[in-house]
Amino acid sequence: MNNFRIGFGYDVHQLREGQEFWLGGIKLQHHKGAVGHSDADVLVHVICDAILGAANMRDIGFHFSDKDPQYKGIDSKILLKDVMQLIRREGFELGNLDSTVCLQAPKLSPHIPEMKRCLAKVMNVEEGLISIKATTTEQLGFVGREEGVSAYCVALISKKT
Repeated sequence: MNNFRIGFGYDVHQLREGQEFWLGGIKLQHHKGAVGHSDADVLVHVICDAILGAANMRDIGFHFSDKDPQYKGIDSKILLKDVMQLIRREGFELGNLDSTVCLQAPKLSPHIPEMKRCLAKVMNVEEGLISIKATTTEQLGFVGREEGVSAYCVALISKKT
């Protein structure tokens, strides 16, 4: 019998001129990038939170504090790999995940296949288990004004019992 669990993640990062823009494990070419303690990859962060939440293992900040200098500027893919190791040690495996990135610009559709390939490799799962969608906010709010980027994710994990 399988023990299924669902987790949810939400995150937001400010966008600033001249910053590198990492999203879904890849670097995007854009005049603005996300600001954060790590590389500020909002998509990887929500995936981590959703997976950790499903496993009842708190959140990304609990495991990788933004007060800890060892994580300053860290590649978020390292954190995601560590999250997968944490849940696998507890006997869990990813069922699938579904995510949405809210961003006015740049358009993400052309980059989604590369993001999926990158994340699947980091997580050691099939690409088909990773869904990434993108939307704008029709120029409304902080996302619409290009002041920030937000993302949501739900993850299904299972544990053999």
